Amino acid sequence: MKEYEKSKLNRVKRGANRATYDVEKINTILDAGFLCYVGYIYDGKPITIPMAYSRREDKVYIHGSTANRMLLSILESGKTSITVMHLDGLVLARSGLHHSVNYRSVTMFGSLKKIEEDSEKTEILKWIVNQMVPNQWESLRPMYQKELDRTIVVEFTIETASAKVRDVGVADEPEDYELPIWAGIVPIKQVAKYPIADDGLPKKMEIPKHVLDYYDQNK
Repeated sequence: MKEYEKSKLNRVKRGANRATYDVEKINTILDAGFLCYVGYIYDGKPITIPMAYSRREDKVYIHGSTANRMLLSILESGKTSITVMHLDGLVLARSGLHHSVNYRSVTMFGSLKKIEEDSEKTEILKWIVNQMVPNQWESLRPMYQKELDRTIVVEFTIETASAKVRDVGVADEPEDYELPIWAGIVPIKQVAKYPIADDGLPKKMEIPKHVLDYYDQNK
């Protein structure tokens, strides 16, 4: 079992019993989503924004406009932190302070570089699109050169990381279990609804199989 080395930077202090540093478990959490949160400093102020991503090995890839201030800022600093989180349930306790959520989260720390080669940028953009909906890229028109020229692709190397998972029930005070108050878990799941065609499509155009497959697997 390969683990990220624990340090002051990635060690989970509060709720340490829920922490894992296992690389395979962390990658599983990362591969279950396609939205991450990237932290950076702009004009002396901390900011966090969501971004689409894809992972390959120990690399996470994000992209945006060549004018994107976040990408420019993290490339200038050479370092950043990225977080991914999945909400799995609401934990309703008998006390307000014992309410919680079940979740899977990963926080990563690492270094960055700008991808320069057009062929590599295109391949990475394909990974990001297909992380959202598998096989979607293969159904699209090729990118225009001007689109590629206006796009920054950034490679983030995971140097260290930790995950934190809560997947248990209510943890109330012992004396509260006798109270006539409902407690339990409300499971949360992100679901897909039936695809809605764009207004500009021909009326009888069929929904692609890979889109219907995604709907069937996530409804």
